[in-house]
Amino acid sequence: MYDYDLFTIGAGSGGVAATRRAGGYGARAAICESSRVGGTCVLRGCIPKKFLVYASHVAEDLEDAAGYGWSISGVSFDWPTLIRNKDTELDRLNGIYERMLSNAKVDVLRGRGRLIDDHTVEVDIDGQARRVTAERILIATGGWPEMPQIPGIEHAISSNEALDLDRLPERIVIAGGGYIAVEFAGVFARLGVDVTIVIRADHLLRGFDHDIRLHVEQEMRRIGITIRSACKITEIRQAGNHYALDTTDGVTIDTDTVFYATGRAPNTRGLGLEEAGIHLRDNGAIAVDDYLCTAVPSVFAIGDCTDRNNLTPVAIAEGRALAETWFNDNPQIVSYENIATAVFSQPPIGTVGLTEEQARLAFANIDIYRSAFKPLKNTLSGNEGRTLMKLIVDRESDRVVGCHMAGPDAPEIIQGVAIALKCGATKAQFDDTMAIHPTAAEEFVTMYQPVAAAAE
Repeated sequence: MYDYDLFTIGAGSGGVAATRRAGGYGARAAICESSRVGGTCVLRGCIPKKFLVYASHVAEDLEDAAGYGWSISGVSFDWPTLIRNKDTELDRLNGIYERMLSNAKVDVLRGRGRLIDDHTVEVDIDGQARRVTAERILIATGGWPEMPQIPGIEHAISSNEALDLDRLPERIVIAGGGYIAVEFAGVFARLGVDVTIVIRADHLLRGFDHDIRLHVEQEMRRIGITIRSACKITEIRQAGNHYALDTTDGVTIDTDTVFYATGRAPNTRGLGLEEAGIHLRDNGAIAVDDYLCTAVPSVFAIGDCTDRNNLTPVAIAEGRALAETWFNDNPQIVSYENIATAVFSQPPIGTVGLTEEQARLAFANIDIYRSAFKPLKNTLSGNEGRTLMKLIVDRESDRVVGCHMAGPDAPEIIQGVAIALKCGATKAQFDDTMAIHPTAAEEFVTMYQPVAAAAE
């Protein structure tokens, strides 16, 4: 007889979703966590970052207000107040997660878990080792910021520290061109910081549609962000109260803060996984099959520690699918097709389906529909920001296989469009949908002429 039906290592979004639902179905469930309950998304990622994004947008709204007749004076911004209020809300959310687990009768062990064998976990609780057994063990330990091994890296911060800076720097250099780098660059720039992004590649946001990447770069430069492409930092040197960064292009950059956002690694070190027979890929990610099972039949893994689709809703869906399968006699497999995603850059990005590059490899012939325009709000405000929207269609079936947007409200709009793609909507059905006017979203149902770039 095992102590638990399910024991989960890691109380982030995915781990909590699985364990809470299992407990709700009557399973004897427990979860261990060495930090606060809530994980990266709630405490160190999506949620606190979005608060900072909201704060930064106020600056743009204040600038736009003049064109609409508003005269606003005496405006000031206080970074410590924002951070303090953000922390208060995170405490509240942490409490909600704690109560959800308690209400589902889930035991919470405060400590770091380590796999001992296929049914045993050892939890270090304040230096005391406690061993528990479970019929099934779930690994949901997420990811952690990855830092390169270069001279002076101890002077750099990651996204964890960027959310808790005691003051706003005058200058910041951000190394990296993915979600985190681009989002924080927009936040800091809108709040008045001199921002430089350093990327190894030629363009930001590898893996996104090329037109979207170029559009966002253009808009970021328009608001004053410097982008140094095909460049790497080779050394960070302290120079008085600031830092000097040596780069591969021979230029030294002076800055007040160095922020590395060059990726996140699976948080699997020290968990005893390989010793217990679980296979890890070269980057430390846990290898799982379609049913989220590891090489050990009683041990499963979900979320970012598997390094497949590193998105919070995916981890939650995986956790819920396992709980449904095991404890509710409702077998489920997560579908990874047409997963919508957003980048809360400035402007924000929303995207679902294939990029143009992917579609050209997948289909014999495609049609591309693209619209670039100044949003209606920007006409009176004088704001020069522009929106880009794009549809990708398989010509043979007329099915819309990709939808991309960079502009205000893009994530909110794409969430709705994602339902259409999940249902296999065709371009004819998009065209037959009545527009809501005046909105930016109506462009997705009024683009009728393929662009020349779609020619074979």
